[in-house]
Amino acid sequence: MKARLVKISILFAFLFSTVAAVHADEYVDKVTAEKILVTTTAGNGQKHAYLKTDQPEVTAMIVEIPPGAETGWHLHAVPVYAYVLAGILDVEIADSKTLTFKPGDAIVEVQNLAHSGKNSGSETVRLAVFYTGEEDRPNVTRVAKPSSVALER
Repeated sequence: MKARLVKISILFAFLFSTVAAVHADEYVDKVTAEKILVTTTAGNGQKHAYLKTDQPEVTAMIVEIPPGAETGWHLHAVPVYAYVLAGILDVEIADSKTLTFKPGDAIVEVQNLAHSGKNSGSETVRLAVFYTGEEDRPNVTRVAKPSSVALER
């Protein structure tokens, strides 16, 4: 358990350190740095919105979605970032866009917009997920499937 927490912490540090300008010559020895994502928006074009709070809380998780399973419709009132470790993830968003993510992709999740992730593949989807939230505030809120999505099927 402790080793897993260390791995998640290292991945978290890596993900957020790559957002800033990073050059290999800023490190010593044989350390390299590769940006995997720099963006001002979520995948659907939604601008970032950060919390203003005196009680910040960061939660790092490994989320696994077996083949054929889905997260169900939900939303995040807090900023959420993920990194796809394995599998292919399709994310349907209430504004009728579907985004597909594969191993090595960094995800900036939509905020306050209903969405559902589904594993349509044959391999378990594994995500390293980072919630940048607030103490005593839920990171995930389950919601009903939006009617606009239901009508378009």
